[in-house]
Amino acid sequence: MLGAALAVLLFVLPSLAHGATVCSSRDNFINELSSQHREKPIAMGLAVNGSVLEVLASKDGTWTILITSPNGTSCVVAVGDNWEALKVTYASDGPQA
Repeated sequence: MLGAALAVLLFVLPSLAHGATVCSSRDNFINELSSQHREKPIAMGLAVNGSVLEVLASKDGTWTILITSPNGTSCVVAVGDNWEALKVTYASDGPQA
């Protein structure tokens, strides 16, 4: 079953830029993105509707945005290349101008 999900994922990922959404269990996505693209979760946040948004990225620059709804269904909503982590500073982190 996982192989079939991977086949569907690999077929549909290029079309995500055209608005298609691929959904499965979070574990399936985490395992496949880790093994196939070496992507790991690097950021996450809780949306006001209770969904969890995760950004996964690899050292090679590939990235995926995954949203998991409160019912447990996870969907890939965006994929891409050339991920760049930015250093974030907040006003309270240092002297203010």
